[in-house]
Amino acid sequence: MIKSSAMQESDRNMGEFLKSIERRAFRMAEIASGDKEEALDIVQDAMFRFVDKYGGCDESEWRPLFYRILQNRIRDWYRRRAVRDRLRVWLDRWKGEEEETKIAPLQSLQDPTRNDPEKSTESSDALAALDAALHSLPLRQQQAFLLRAWEEMSVKETSKIMNCSEGSVKTHYSRAVRNLREKLEGWWP
Repeated sequence: MIKSSAMQESDRNMGEFLKSIERRAFRMAEIASGDKEEALDIVQDAMFRFVDKYGGCDESEWRPLFYRILQNRIRDWYRRRAVRDRLRVWLDRWKGEEEETKIAPLQSLQDPTRNDPEKSTESSDALAALDAALHSLPLRQQQAFLLRAWEEMSVKETSKIMNCSEGSVKTHYSRAVRNLREKLEGWWP
């Protein structure tokens, strides 16, 4: 089957859109899940669902729609993990075993602009503190903060993505900022 030039253009635009958001979407999923492999699965699933359900929508609607799907995938992952954890606790008690939790730190990111070892160490420590602080936020605060501060989305867009009121977004964001300030007091002003 031969695609029309309009369909080819739409496919090309979709590919460019997904390429433009893939890294940030991955970081959001990684911060939420604490695991790179899980984050890859979450983002891949969100992208597949987005293309399948909303590929024909107007391009101006893609960004909020994609992030809503991503946030839904993250919530689904938390639900599945909660069920797995309940089963694991029961099985661990039964078997008498314990399992370790993996956390993927931000310190694995490299900063090519820094060559000074002392500054590099300080930067790594600060990034590790930021990573830990982001991981410690409750999920809704984490979502609101990442969408508003990192993705620079409006309150209205964020409320649609998170499927809650604009007032709730403001509350979650405010609490996230306050929690991050308290936890990162020694690192950033």
